[in-house]
Amino acid sequence: MLFLYRLGIAVFSLLMRIAAFWHPKAKLWVQGRQHLLDRIARETQGWDSSAWFHFASLGEFEQGRPVMEALKKARPELKIVVTFFSPSGYEIRKNYAGADKVFYLPMDTPRNAASFIRLIKPEMAVFTKYEYWFFYFLELYRQEIPLYMISSIFRPDQVFFKWYGGLHRHMLAYVKHFFVQNEESKSLLGSLGFQNTSLAGDTRFDRVAALSQHPKKIKEVAEFCEDRKVLVAGSTWPEDEALLATLLLQHPDWKLIIAPHEVSSGNIEHLCDLLPSGGWIKLSELMSPESTVNSQQSIENSRLKTEDYKVLIVDTIGLLSTLYAYGDIAYIGGGFGKGIHNTLEAATYGVPIIFGPNYQKFQEAKDLISEGAGFSIANAEELKDTFQQLTDAGYRNKAGTGAKYYVQSRVGATEIILKQLLK
Repeated sequence: MLFLYRLGIAVFSLLMRIAAFWHPKAKLWVQGRQHLLDRIARETQGWDSSAWFHFASLGEFEQGRPVMEALKKARPELKIVVTFFSPSGYEIRKNYAGADKVFYLPMDTPRNAASFIRLIKPEMAVFTKYEYWFFYFLELYRQEIPLYMISSIFRPDQVFFKWYGGLHRHMLAYVKHFFVQNEESKSLLGSLGFQNTSLAGDTRFDRVAALSQHPKKIKEVAEFCEDRKVLVAGSTWPEDEALLATLLLQHPDWKLIIAPHEVSSGNIEHLCDLLPSGGWIKLSELMSPESTVNSQQSIENSRLKTEDYKVLIVDTIGLLSTLYAYGDIAYIGGGFGKGIHNTLEAATYGVPIIFGPNYQKFQEAKDLISEGAGFSIANAEELKDTFQQLTDAGYRNKAGTGAKYYVQSRVGATEIILKQLLK
């Protein structure tokens, strides 16, 4: 199995290099790893120790961020090293001020693992939710560097619990302690003989709860909303956007803020084609007065005021968690594909949440449905009916209160984890 694992790593790396000729993300992935260990050696020279936090991508970063920041506050002298596997995490957070250094993770080979750990000298390693890399785990274990998995979640359909999952079960043995999200995960690990577990919950609750206490203000968005009822749709894909476009026609008194998962020019153009001509405006245009409205006329010459537009298209990244504060209802994208995106960023602001049918792998989505705060829809008709229900202020407020209570009642994972790390 180890041979197949190493072969898989090599094949994946080769495919990424081939894809880099035409795929922007693959190109970033490859370029970011060129001469990477040399760069790490230069930038960590003279270090005595560090704490290493690894994240698959941006979502896991936000999940582990409360623990990382709490550790830095408790031990300000400790250097923090952050690594990402994906460009979508690294490119957005490569200048994150809370870390001393941010790198791509070198590919998982024995040589890379030994070199990387030797260079950054971690006294602990913290991985969030998932990401299991055999040679990194083995090297940490050999050097008696404790490895912690935080906000871990396990399901019976994962490779660890299959007859062919021997190598992955072996990886679990290298972990010092698992901080799991739910009882099922603790039970599943117990079935494999692992008792080094704590039911800590999900650190994302701590993160989003903190966001709602001090929400940022975006003047242009506030002017667009102008005391109107607003649906905020986040991390949408084309399937979501087609449904939302039809919903607009049925509720002319509502406004829509839509933040696509992909903000490439081609995807934004496709979204614009779905919407009524002249009724939308891009956020980048509002933030740059010299630019044009709908690529035709300047804002200054337009007869329409900002608040007269029905749809605000968010064609920049990094604002979504703030945008939900302006919503009365939230729609979370991804439910017609691999799975829905983060529902908690919206729930913390006390708004009811709508999402597509593919949510079964997300405990918080199932919980929100149980609380009467989340609503799954499978087609345009179900979206129409659900949204119509939520236009009733009493029904909407009750659902929103349930969403906020759900978040507030589950904070505290960071404190549990931090106590163990500080030992």
